[in-house]
Amino acid sequence: MSTGAGAGAGVTVRVPAKVNVQLAVGAARPDGFHDLANVFLAVSLFDEVTATLADSLTVSCTGPDADQVPLDRTNLAARAAETLAARHGISPSVHLHIAKNIPVAGGMAGGSADGAAALVACDALWGLNTPLAELLDICAELGSDVPFSLVGGAALGTGRGELLTPVEAGTFHWVFAVADGGLSTPAVFREFDRLAEGREIPEPVASPALLAALASGDPEALAGALSNDLQPAALSLRPSLAATLGAGVEAGALAALVSGSGPTTAFLVRDPESALKVAAALEASGTCRTTRVASSPAPGAVVLP
Repeated sequence: MSTGAGAGAGVTVRVPAKVNVQLAVGAARPDGFHDLANVFLAVSLFDEVTATLADSLTVSCTGPDADQVPLDRTNLAARAAETLAARHGISPSVHLHIAKNIPVAGGMAGGSADGAAALVACDALWGLNTPLAELLDICAELGSDVPFSLVGGAALGTGRGELLTPVEAGTFHWVFAVADGGLSTPAVFREFDRLAEGREIPEPVASPALLAALASGDPEALAGALSNDLQPAALSLRPSLAATLGAGVEAGALAALVSGSGPTTAFLVRDPESALKVAAALEASGTCRTTRVASSPAPGAVVLP
C-alpha cells in the first residue's frame, strides 16, 4: 500500500466490476450461506472511490443510478472505512465519494467493489500500510465478493466465494445488458433454495473444461463452458430476462448468461467489433435499459496517480 496523503489531499482508487463465468452453488449451510465454486473475471467497467480527510464519516455518490446507492453506514464503502479504522484504533474521519459506473444491484459486485476501493483508499490516506493478507481478511468480513474486487484479474472463489485462488485467463470481450431495477442477492438465493427443494444438490466444483477454456483465450471454447446455477432463480423472479438473453444470442453473441444473481445479463462475443454490433442490437430490441461493452481480465483495486 502507498504512503499516507497530505492533509487536504485525496486518494482515488479505481476498482472493476466482475462477471461470474461459472457459479456453482451448493446446498444452504447452517449459517445460511452456500458453498460456491465461483469463477470470477474482473471486467473493464470501473467505479472510482475518493477518500479525503473529514471531521466525520460521510459518503456521496454521482453517476448512473446514484440515487439508488445508500449514503449511510449500510454502504459497504462506509463499512470498510469503519472496519479498517477500528482495526487500527483510529477514528473513521473520512469523506468517501463514489463515482459510479458499475450497474447498481446488477449482479456485477458494484457495492463490493466500492467496499474494496474504500479500504485501499483509506489505508493510503491514513498511511496505515496494512498488509495485503489483513486487507483481504477485512474484505471477507465485509462480503463474499469483496476480496475478489480487491485483487481483480481472474480467480476461483470457494467457501462462500471469499477464498481465492488465481486462475489463468486470456482476453475476452463482453456486452452487458442493464435491466430496469435491481435484484436482491439474498432473494435470488432464497429462490434457488425453493427451486432446489427435495433434490440432491452436488458439491460445487470448478469445471476443468471452463478453466482450460479461460486459460486458452478461445471465446468459442469458453462459450460452451459458461454456467450459472443462480440463473433459473433469477429468471423465475424476473422472467423478462429470458427475452434479453434471446435477443443477444440472436444478434450474434457466442453465449449469454445472467451475471451472478442478476438482473444484468452478460454476452460473450468474439471481438470488439462483434461487441458493438451485439450492444446495438440489444438496445434496439427494447429488452434492456442500456448496454455496456467491456473486456476481461481487468486489474483489481488500484490507487490512481
